[in-house]
Amino acid sequence: MIIKVLVENTSVSKSYGCEHGLSIYIETKNKKILFDVGASDLFYKNAKKHGVKIADIDFLIISHGHYDHGGGLRKFFDKNNTAEVFIHNQAFDNYYVVNQNGRADYIGLDKSIKDNKQIIFTSDRFFIDKGIQIFSNIRQNKLFPITNDGLMAEKNKEIVDDAFLHEQNLIIEEEEKTVLFTGCAHNGIINIIEHFYNIKGRMPDYVIGGFHLSRTSELSERIDTIDEIGRCLLRTGAKYYTCHCTGIEPYNRLKAVMGDYIDYLSTGVTIDI
Repeated sequence: MIIKVLVENTSVSKSYGCEHGLSIYIETKNKKILFDVGASDLFYKNAKKHGVKIADIDFLIISHGHYDHGGGLRKFFDKNNTAEVFIHNQAFDNYYVVNQNGRADYIGLDKSIKDNKQIIFTSDRFFIDKGIQIFSNIRQNKLFPITNDGLMAEKNKEIVDDAFLHEQNLIIEEEEKTVLFTGCAHNGIINIIEHFYNIKGRMPDYVIGGFHLSRTSELSERIDTIDEIGRCLLRTGAKYYTCHCTGIEPYNRLKAVMGDYIDYLSTGVTIDI
């Protein structure tokens, strides 16, 4: 399985652009998959530099209804009119972030593309193809990220705390290896992994994606909580590759706890699993 990072907050070199967002290309033996499309058309520009043809993508999975993961959807549809696009049925609801002035700014998806014929709406556990599935409905049992504070949703015409029901995670199984992909892990990375264990009866071999331990320079997870998360992750025996909303400083803390069991992925990186 070949994995290429098309968009992330950082970049391995100036030849690749970066932005606050996430887009990961995954190539299995039989399928070409895109997990999220970043905040803009940057994923497409970087894909060309990475030798990835967006027109050849078979499946696109959007992890949740925030612009930094689905902002490139219109560009994707312009360049690929055959791929099946899997989006949670609540991902096009209204989502906001409360800024420093107390105003709620819209951070959701572009509703004008909601009726595109390529979109397949999902919920709960959804099987895409042999060895490829997505799941949502995570129970927020423990270590729920404080960095979710101020992330809101519109329900019954009221602005309330987002419950992140629109967030889904991807599982790919190939050659006796199981890889779990998370977009932002708003529901808590430990809760997501526990849900994975409940449906699969084992831990994943690899976990790739954001863990939402940092949102701004002023809002990051507590150090003792990061240490606890690191210890929990270490006990799973999986190899972790994190990025995006994990944040560099929280990652460095996780690295101190987990050592070689965790690494950081920047735009332009390729790994072979």
